[in-house]
Amino acid sequence: MAVKEQRAEVTGGSCHRNIEDYGIIGNMLTAALVGKDGSIDWLCLPRFDSPACFAALLGTSDNGRWKIAPSDERALCSRRYLDDTAILETRFETATGVVTLTDFMPLSAEPGKTNLVRIIRGEAGHVDMRMELVLRFSYGQAVPWVQRRDYGLSAVAGPDTVHLHTRLPLKGEGQTTCSQFTIQAGERFSATLSYHASTLAPSFVPDSQESLQQTTNWWHEWTKRRCQVDGPAHWQQALVRSLITLKLLTFEPTGAIIAAPTTSLPERIGGQRNWDYRYCWLRDSALTLLALLQAGYRQEAEAWRQWLLRAVAGDPDQLQIMYGIAGERWLPELEVPWLPGFEQSKPVRIGNAAASQMQLDVYGELFDTLHGARLAELQQREEAWALQKVLLATLADKWQTPDRGIWEVRGPARAFTHSRMMVWVAFDRAISAAERFHLDGPVDDWKRLRTRIHDDICGHAFDREKNSFVQYYGGKTLDASLLLMPQTGFLPPHDPRVLGTLGAIEDELLRDGLVSRYSTEDTQDGVDGAEGAFLVCSFWLADAYVMCGQREKAVAIFERLLGLRNDLGLLSEEYDTLAGRMLGNFPQAFSHIGLINTAHNLLKVDGPARERAKRRG
Repeated sequence: MAVKEQRAEVTGGSCHRNIEDYGIIGNMLTAALVGKDGSIDWLCLPRFDSPACFAALLGTSDNGRWKIAPSDERALCSRRYLDDTAILETRFETATGVVTLTDFMPLSAEPGKTNLVRIIRGEAGHVDMRMELVLRFSYGQAVPWVQRRDYGLSAVAGPDTVHLHTRLPLKGEGQTTCSQFTIQAGERFSATLSYHASTLAPSFVPDSQESLQQTTNWWHEWTKRRCQVDGPAHWQQALVRSLITLKLLTFEPTGAIIAAPTTSLPERIGGQRNWDYRYCWLRDSALTLLALLQAGYRQEAEAWRQWLLRAVAGDPDQLQIMYGIAGERWLPELEVPWLPGFEQSKPVRIGNAAASQMQLDVYGELFDTLHGARLAELQQREEAWALQKVLLATLADKWQTPDRGIWEVRGPARAFTHSRMMVWVAFDRAISAAERFHLDGPVDDWKRLRTRIHDDICGHAFDREKNSFVQYYGGKTLDASLLLMPQTGFLPPHDPRVLGTLGAIEDELLRDGLVSRYSTEDTQDGVDGAEGAFLVCSFWLADAYVMCGQREKAVAIFERLLGLRNDLGLLSEEYDTLAGRMLGNFPQAFSHIGLINTAHNLLKVDGPARERAKRRG
């Protein structure tokens, strides 16, 4: 059900200008963003990382969209997800009647084929409706060849074919397929967009109502698998919606979980901090595993773990911070010149050059994830430990090398404190795994190096004048990733240095109740301009409060974060506290993972933060 009721006027603009105006539907192969005005403005086919065929999100309607809405632009709309599903229902009210639009993507039984279903149902009176379908393949550039069919139309452009199955009357207006119709109370129309590669034969499109029931049943069965915990009802609803969102960001064939289904939604309107997030980051792995296991989704946790092992297999010197959804390593970054960007925020980027960066923290994230999987008794592969030992040998040689850090700065490489801390985590978890599970390895050597790294961090990263750890050796700036110290087990939560760091972050990075990653004014990160508050960092602050026994503060910031969700319960990557709007790619897996873990930290005596801290050797 909806998080909060929102009613808005349906505007006639080409696409929305607020990120929070969108909802997500998907089939665990790809996802679409649906606006409040009934316009699908973003869809990549056939995979999350494929070129978009609807790209109005980053341009105009001429870059592709599919809008179904009342002809009356003064219509009021409200929307919700059907209970415990990813099925989106938008309700339009006009002066003459009421109509609902139901959008969903059935689970695909055939690889490379996707259906997107839209059902229009008259609820009261009558409503004049208009549909506009603008297909533009290759990120809003390629106009397909469209032909009328007895079932609707077909559109072909190079490798891609789309069929529209509908009984609605269709006509061409320029390079747009349109339909104008009136729907009466009790009437129902449907339209199904069906994709397949142009070299394949089209597949049978099932009845839309039957597909709706099957999709509803699947989601209800999936949500039943979650662990039940006692707590406020709105916390429970937020937890379930975040779990569903995380599932929607999963690429089912491989078990990969993408950071977000979008690219280049800006971290500051008009700025250049616009990145492609349709890939998988190792930095998210440990917290993702915790979120899945805490919620009872062992199958998804195991699939994620297996994806990790496949992705990182190979030469240990070639370990990357991120991979494609099937484990691809080459993710070249380029700019799309014909898309003007969200609210003119250029450039629009495809691919991500950060894949080539060295970030030492990923070793710790990987080892923490694999150790957590062993403790949870997930299915093990014998070669996993052999791979880990080889990775540790490499890490032992280069742990003192300056890197780009968790935030992937494009400025100077430094000795980032979080990176060194996660190197410590890598050796610590290896020691714990060897001792708990009787695995072979040079444990004494690892212990000596673990002690050396710990002493090195405490000696070089703690600023006695500030009474706080700092972002990097020799620096004065702070970093929100330091909030993870107690839950990694690096230092106990009541250590004076941890409490001092917590207080310093409150003073310097906490603004309007939200935490910034770091000060962009004081850090050379290689990109001009500021950014919004990175939402997962505020969840980390709540987790740190829980571990330090400051529950009231934790609850306050958690409630603040819940209030930032849109009416459908979705979170983006960042938030602009001055403008009161979302920023960054959307919906953001890391934000929802933060919500899931913080909810469990508040609802359980032994939540994921304390559980993670107990993993240490």
